[in-house]
Amino acid sequence: MKQYQVVGIGNAVVDVISQSDDSFLDLMGIQKGIMQLVEKERGEMLYGAMTNRTQAPGGSVANTLAGLGALGLSTGFIGRVSDDALGQFYANEMQSDGTDFVNPLVADGALPTSRSMIFVSPDGERSMNTYLGVSSEVGPEDVSDDVAGNAQLLFLEGYLYDKPKGKEAFERAAKLCRDGGGMAGIALSDPFCVERHRDDFRRLVKELDFVIGNEHEWASLYETDLSGALEQASQDSGMVVCTRSGQDVVLLRGQEQAVVPVKEIVPVDATGAGDQFACGFLYGVATGQSLEVSGRMGCIAAAEVISHYGARPEANIKELFRQEGLLG
Repeated sequence: MKQYQVVGIGNAVVDVISQSDDSFLDLMGIQKGIMQLVEKERGEMLYGAMTNRTQAPGGSVANTLAGLGALGLSTGFIGRVSDDALGQFYANEMQSDGTDFVNPLVADGALPTSRSMIFVSPDGERSMNTYLGVSSEVGPEDVSDDVAGNAQLLFLEGYLYDKPKGKEAFERAAKLCRDGGGMAGIALSDPFCVERHRDDFRRLVKELDFVIGNEHEWASLYETDLSGALEQASQDSGMVVCTRSGQDVVLLRGQEQAVVPVKEIVPVDATGAGDQFACGFLYGVATGQSLEVSGRMGCIAAAEVISHYGARPEANIKELFRQEGLLG
């Protein structure tokens, strides 16, 4: 029996969310709809400009783990926060949501806990401005043999590749998990991340057991159209998942293919859609569901999270699976 059904490794970021209109984004020089990294001074300026702030523990993989913990799986998160107010908030919230925060808080205080200022437009689009702080220092020394080596599934975020130490942490965790008989996979994170690390990601697609990306990320990875990209990916990877915001999701495993229809709904807040899709999909994989059922679970979880503000589910996702006939 594995200690954890799913372990994630990624950036431990406190999400600070505020509503804003497009004119505010223009005024602040914020590019709508993408994630931008910001330096400490700009991060503090944007934080100060936010009204009606709400905060929640975030980071792409951490959001996925929170959903999996709520579904009853045993989960652990490898990440770094400082021993400051936001770091204590983060670790305590993860723990209370059912996910073990396995690393001690960093006490030297050199870098503060990471935070992402997320501005949500009236159309539900989110513009993220992330100050990486101490989470950018996550390295191989943060990956313990016991945690990564005792994971049934290991889930990694592509953003870690932006730092050499993150890359080393990632590679060590994946090797420990796979050597221990587990499956390791990656979320491609965003098209710009793919462009920055194309050669590494193409290698990882071949080495890892599953890869999740959206249509833009897959097309960027192989520098071709989507059908060509997925054809190449299916030859390279054990399991390929492609989401296409609002359109059918395509899942491939060798010769097996599943196409899962998506019910179009107008998002209240698109934050966390990909993270919760990954949650539903990984829940299916961890519990031995078929490719199609795992994809359907992903779509149900994603649809729930975009129906309200915030990147984590509010409804009982397991009950939603039951209503769709996916669980007994």
